Amino acid sequence: MEIVEVKFGEWFDEGFTLYKENFGLLVLSSLVFCLLSGITFGILLGPMMAGLVLIIFGLVDKSDPEPGVGIIFKGFDFFVQSFLLCLVWGLAIIIGSIVLSFIPVLGQLASLFGSYALQALLMFAMFLIVDKKMDFWTASMESMNRVKTNFWPFLGLFAVTAIISSAGAIACGIGIIFTIPIQFCILTVAYKDVYSAIQTDAPLIEDSPADQEETNQ
Repeated sequence: MEIVEVKFGEWFDEGFTLYKENFGLLVLSSLVFCLLSGITFGILLGPMMAGLVLIIFGLVDKSDPEPGVGIIFKGFDFFVQSFLLCLVWGLAIIIGSIVLSFIPVLGQLASLFGSYALQALLMFAMFLIVDKKMDFWTASMESMNRVKTNFWPFLGLFAVTAIISSAGAIACGIGIIFTIPIQFCILTVAYKDVYSAIQTDAPLIEDSPADQEETNQ
């Protein structure tokens, strides 16, 4: 798999422009996202993420009619796979953090790095579930394979967008509805750019040698 170029400046510029041009829609959608995710104790986190991705896809693709806030509920079309994505990898992060917390001094740093590293590897998974209709595991593996080609720059990209997204929590948590869409916009632009060069009729994940041998037979 070829190394994927990480275009920091270009993706951030396009992401912020997309955010500014659709500020009202994105903030209102983010409010619905936060409310429904919160009152359901995270059960609807996955579907709401999928719905927000659908809205931003529509904005990037300039769909007609333009997407409205109601599109966020289309995320329920991906309920099972989006829910499993958040549940499985969320539990992995929690369990990993607990285990690492027993390591003196460096445990917390290792836990923080591990959490960011895993989330960076999975940064395209939700987009693949929504865009390519992949199951959560296939989407996760595809995202990991793509990000691993240029891991450290991708980690930097995710870390900066995550910091921007969480910065809104400073204002009693209310400001997060303004900052969450920024991360989604930047990552959507990145996803579209990375996968635009990949043929849609070609398999995204290469077959294993065993699978290829079976196919040849």
